[in-house]
Amino acid sequence: SQGLPLQPEIDVPAGATNVAFGEDGTVTAILPGDSDVTELGQLTLVNFANPAGLSAEGDNLYLETAASGQPTEGVPGEDGLGTLQDNALEGSNVDIVNEMVAMITVQRAYEMNAKMVSAADDMLQYISQTL
Repeated sequence: SQGLPLQPEIDVPAGATNVAFGEDGTVTAILPGDSDVTELGQLTLVNFANPAGLSAEGDNLYLETAASGQPTEGVPGEDGLGTLQDNALEGSNVDIVNEMVAMITVQRAYEMNAKMVSAADDMLQYISQTL
């Protein structure tokens, strides 16, 4: 979405249609004046010995650090690397029902605490008026 270049670069010619990639990272398209699918390149994935050691730079960008170790590049689906899925929308990792229940529980606890503070205030006011 940000238009950042791929490494290694894959050149998609102007006018290419049906650009797609397979689970193994193979990028294909139909070139102008051709009816056959043409392979344009290969997407690769990178893994680190300690992914938690990467430095988060924002916008889903990360930098290698000494803690992360050296990158290991490979073809999707091989050597423990995941596969790719074209034309897929990632689902949310939030369970909305559980989050709503948790929010209502917190809201009720807050209301109960507010009532306790109000009751304590009323008791202190009664004591100060009667003594």
